[in-house]
Amino acid sequence: MNQASLIYEKSVSGRKGYTLAGTDRAKADIMAAIPERFHRSRPAALPEVTEGETMRHFIGLSVKNHHIDKGFYPLGSCTMKYNPRLNDKVASLEGFVSHHPLAPCSSSPGILRLMWDLSGFLREVSGFAAISLQPVAGAHGEFAGLLIMRAYHREKAEKRTKIIIPDSAHGTNPASVTSVGFESVQVKSNENGVIPPEAVKAVMDDSVAGMMMTNPNTLGIFETYIKEISEIVHKGGGLMYMDGANLNANMGIFRPGDVGFDIMHFNLHKTFSTPHGGGGPGAGAIGVTAGLEKFLPFPVLDKDENGQLFFNYDRPHSIGRLHSFYGNFANIVRAYAYIRTLGGEGLRRVSENAVLNANYLKVLLKEEYELPYDVHCMHEFVISGSRQKALGVKTLDISKRLLDFGVHSPTNYFPLIVPEAMMIEPTETEARETLDYFAAVMKQIAGEAKENPDLVTSAPHNTPVRRLDEVGAARNLDVAYPE
Repeated sequence: MNQASLIYEKSVSGRKGYTLAGTDRAKADIMAAIPERFHRSRPAALPEVTEGETMRHFIGLSVKNHHIDKGFYPLGSCTMKYNPRLNDKVASLEGFVSHHPLAPCSSSPGILRLMWDLSGFLREVSGFAAISLQPVAGAHGEFAGLLIMRAYHREKAEKRTKIIIPDSAHGTNPASVTSVGFESVQVKSNENGVIPPEAVKAVMDDSVAGMMMTNPNTLGIFETYIKEISEIVHKGGGLMYMDGANLNANMGIFRPGDVGFDIMHFNLHKTFSTPHGGGGPGAGAIGVTAGLEKFLPFPVLDKDENGQLFFNYDRPHSIGRLHSFYGNFANIVRAYAYIRTLGGEGLRRVSENAVLNANYLKVLLKEEYELPYDVHCMHEFVISGSRQKALGVKTLDISKRLLDFGVHSPTNYFPLIVPEAMMIEPTETEARETLDYFAAVMKQIAGEAKENPDLVTSAPHNTPVRRLDEVGAARNLDVAYPE
């Protein structure tokens, strides 16, 4: 018997973990009800396992996988932070989970009030005049914002086809631009990692619909020329879009709607409670200025003459409905609970702690690793494994070695403007001891790259599954356990 069989083969003939209830229908009657082409030619080879062993099997699998509740997860720009269990409990309240999405507004006053209040909180945090909670992901929010931008220019009978995007923007931005029918125009960051106004001015003309800017950008650096760039874009007739995925660095400190941005999406699912990066579901609310409010997707939550909340479908200028019902409501509840628990002062402390943790960790690592932009960072920073690559150890090798120490890797090879990039976001919820441990491990790996590179390039050594052929796995999907 091979090792895989010892670990995974639990079946023993005759064992059961269940007892099926009896049936009054004969087996022949049941089989007759199933078309013959669906009949099995032989019995299914189902595992025969006790309930206890079944439970142990799945619990064993769960602890083999790395997750935020198990260890440090510094995945840059994805904010893999601790998720307060209170927020999960609130989202699971019977009145929320059992309420049918097609129920009339008259039976949903509490739910509508929660959404109304959350929209107000987001307006206060961002400085925008109007909010839609309908989009269900950050990229979905980008899509909505760009549709609004397109509708704005169409109403003005202007044929604008281009969107300016910095080279330090999130990777979803150009994809969203293409999906709406625009064309991306890239501008490059300067030596300090920010976009200079002259770079925008050089490409701004009457074919440009607007500019998408991630702030802080994917280098973890605050864009210092927002006001000047906004003036250039607005003077040329365009609109300013802010990718708000990194808003957890700004809350209570900087309001995008106050400095020239016209549209922004929130990642409620990572900024306000729920860890990002798990594949969903998300919540990508968008905020807009008063002049763009009429273009928001319908239905819009509104109040009638009696002050009662209702969904308003009478929106002739709307870009239309973007999602069935009204977004991923459970994440909307989590975001509401997160904000109500922390309050305004607490949200500011979240951002302050995120910035503090990132700068602390950056200082600990910059002697051993290349730091392409040695400036004050926000919630995340980018280092390079270029020194280690010169020794034969790539960034991917460093990340694999981290797994031996119970730590997930940072984001690898992004942003693209930094060779051998590692984008590190410690988040606001990690203790100093965790950051010290991570820094010590990273320094040890840097030492191993010099003294024993084979140890790093052959990692991981302690995980249930060793290094995989990732290219082969991506091209030849086979998720079945071999017989």
